[in-house]
Amino acid sequence: MDQPIIGFHQDDVGDWVADLACGHGQHVRHQPPLSIRPWVLSPEGRRAHLQSILQCKKCDEELLDSSGSAN
Repeated sequence: MDQPIIGFHQDDVGDWVADLACGHGQHVRHQPPLSIRPWVLSPEGRRAHLQSILQCKKCDEELLDSSGSAN
């Protein structure tokens, strides 16, 4: 389910996590070559991505579980 980014925080090991409007979080790491997100390293870059849309996998899983399709 598409969710806007409403903020950011760092996890216990210092990786950045996007706070989504749904209340879930999603890591937004810059780990080339698999994840190219240099914007996450600066306050300006993170600020520029507020309200960007991410696919929330946890919301998708919850939707599947509640519909009875998952099991």
